[in-house]
Amino acid sequence: MNKKLNRRTFIRNTSATAIGGIVAAPLVLNTRLFAADSANNKLNIACIGLGGQMQGLMKGAAELNHNIVALCDVDSNRIAESRKNLGAAGEKAKAYKDYRELLEKEKSVDAVIIATPDHWHAAICVAAIKAGKHVYCEKPLTHTIGEARQLAAVAKESKVVTQTGNQGSASPNFRRSMELIQAGVIGSVSEVHLWHPRHGWPCGIETLTTSEAIPDGLDWDFWIGPAPMRPYQKGIYHPAQWRGWYDFGGGSLADFCCHGFSMPVRALDLNYPNKIEISGTAIAKDSFPKTCRVHFSFAARGNRGPVSIHFHSGGDLPDRQVTAGMKETLDKVPETGCLVLGDKGTISAGLWNNECRIKMKGETSFNGINHDAAKPIPETLPRARGSHIQEWIEACKGQGKTFSPFEIGGHVTEIGAAGLVALRLGRNIEWDGATMTVKGSPEAATLVRPQHRGEWGL
Repeated sequence: MNKKLNRRTFIRNTSATAIGGIVAAPLVLNTRLFAADSANNKLNIACIGLGGQMQGLMKGAAELNHNIVALCDVDSNRIAESRKNLGAAGEKAKAYKDYRELLEKEKSVDAVIIATPDHWHAAICVAAIKAGKHVYCEKPLTHTIGEARQLAAVAKESKVVTQTGNQGSASPNFRRSMELIQAGVIGSVSEVHLWHPRHGWPCGIETLTTSEAIPDGLDWDFWIGPAPMRPYQKGIYHPAQWRGWYDFGGGSLADFCCHGFSMPVRALDLNYPNKIEISGTAIAKDSFPKTCRVHFSFAARGNRGPVSIHFHSGGDLPDRQVTAGMKETLDKVPETGCLVLGDKGTISAGLWNNECRIKMKGETSFNGINHDAAKPIPETLPRARGSHIQEWIEACKGQGKTFSPFEIGGHVTEIGAAGLVALRLGRNIEWDGATMTVKGSPEAATLVRPQHRGEWGL
């Protein structure tokens, strides 16, 4: 690597805003709107982290007729696959292993899409923002609470356009649900229930110690990056299994908090939970539990009373009285869901918050968005003209705003990550969101603001 790009030096220079720590240096930003191919109104976009989720994102950008100018991944096999998937749109894209080298050399890049494993999100987002690039980053926005708090602050200071990858936010149903809840259609809300089945990631087990030969083309040390070093094992971490491990992800809670929590958190103006209670099987392992329930308690605020969010994972469903009406409407209780319960009615928003079904008190089934109770309520929120990534691209070009910028995505990420702290400790906690501390548990600090590995320290 070029001496100019020494890992420790580069990270120190580009991440002086201290992810997970105190801001130590001001941002120096290139604040141009976009400079690439401006005559044709196209953005030059770099794609970092080329797993399955990125394939759809970059294709979406290419189909909107924007330029994919750089592909970056620590696994060269992923770069070759991505170029093939893009076809003609990827022929001229330059290949990089190191995102820092990309940001230094590709001065024409206007915007960056990030879809790496979670433990890399914060560092790459900060580097891209400091380089003056607009940023779309997949959810959860960061791996830890400290990272989320700091990244949201960095984004707020900047003039770049950001969007968290919770795609349901672009749905008109998402925004209509917010309007109806805030207008009091379903009355005073006291509970939210979210659920989904068990996934195929490793869960309920401890870290494995055996190792296998690292495949050709994969820089395993770089893939691990700021996380604790783990031996390579095929099918255990990479590809696609990392999310089950706390070293790199946060299981289904991290995966879905930015989807299912987002609409109710915003509609109800939920700040930080003050208490988190947990139960389940195989809790407090190195990987996410096989099954769990995580209950988040939010104090009353303004004219709103206290609210509880109940997260059910691994196939565990809410009680029958909670899901009443779903079987009558859909023939069965679906494997995933989000129900917002008020004293006058219930909204079924779906786990991605892209549905809006209404059941008023006394009704036995859910009806659609045109329910009589909803008709008098005016639209007050802007509607996306297309997909979630299209909304971001248009905002990068100065046309409108994103609906899920990092300041919002970071807050929702924090709530889910606080639940992960309780799961990793293996017990109920009292959470002080303002100070990011677990009351009476100084040992939790290493989960909220973990130390990053060696030369990758931020």
